[in-house]
Amino acid sequence: MTAQVLDSAGVTAAAEPSKIRRPHGPVQWPPRRNLFGVEVSITTCNEASKLIVEAAKRGCGGATTFLAVHGIVTGVTDKSYGAKVNAMDIVGPDGQPVRWALNLLYRAGMRQRVYGPEVTLHICRRAAIEGVGVYLYGSTHDVLVNMRSRLECLFPALRVVGIESPPFRPLTEAEMQKAAQRIIDSGAGIVFVGLGVPRQELFAAEMRRRINAVLVCVGAAFDFHAGNKRTAPAWMQNHGLEWLYRLVSEPRRLWRRYLVTNSIFVFLLLVNYLKPNRG
Repeated sequence: MTAQVLDSAGVTAAAEPSKIRRPHGPVQWPPRRNLFGVEVSITTCNEASKLIVEAAKRGCGGATTFLAVHGIVTGVTDKSYGAKVNAMDIVGPDGQPVRWALNLLYRAGMRQRVYGPEVTLHICRRAAIEGVGVYLYGSTHDVLVNMRSRLECLFPALRVVGIESPPFRPLTEAEMQKAAQRIIDSGAGIVFVGLGVPRQELFAAEMRRRINAVLVCVGAAFDFHAGNKRTAPAWMQNHGLEWLYRLVSEPRRLWRRYLVTNSIFVFLLLVNYLKPNRG
């Protein structure tokens, strides 16, 4: 068993560092469709997880994210953030309204959303089979410990080679370099990033230049898989009402987000649907 160490930054990582992998050829990422200026992938949980693990095995790196309405609207209203999202290899439709919009505007034929917490489990299952190490970056140390324990219980062969809870602020250049080196030294092929929108995508956009691991932004998946928060009932998820469940759970924190972003999303969808010669 590989020993683990805890450094002064509160990072648990593999004690035996390995060299950064070298690329062995690119992966063919899924096609994209322009949703109000954000390029969203037409894919599935199975396909996305397969491609992410394949990219990790080849060592060609990448950056992926899974966005609900809030993330899409943030990409529309914040051009700098939107450009970083559009440079990613997969931008999965995490929310049902995003999937519905793609089907309505492009007849995409998507039968299911590509839900970040679900993709996380798909990736971990494949990574365990393929022997690809994963690294958990984000949230608090307690959440990371619980998430690691649950993932290893679900997938006994899974190698969680490092966990790291960063400071709740943008990293300095020196801190970013040290974080990159810790990830490289851990031998991780996949880095799950749980910092929330937009921090996680900004981090992934910066980090992908420094490492050959695949960065996977999964937001609230950390809290869900750690048992820190409960997911919405299946019927609410299927009917696009997960936002309402979360709003009721955390009204003071989330009411403004959903009031503003949901309204903007509906407006943009109507404008684009009624646009002549759309498609």
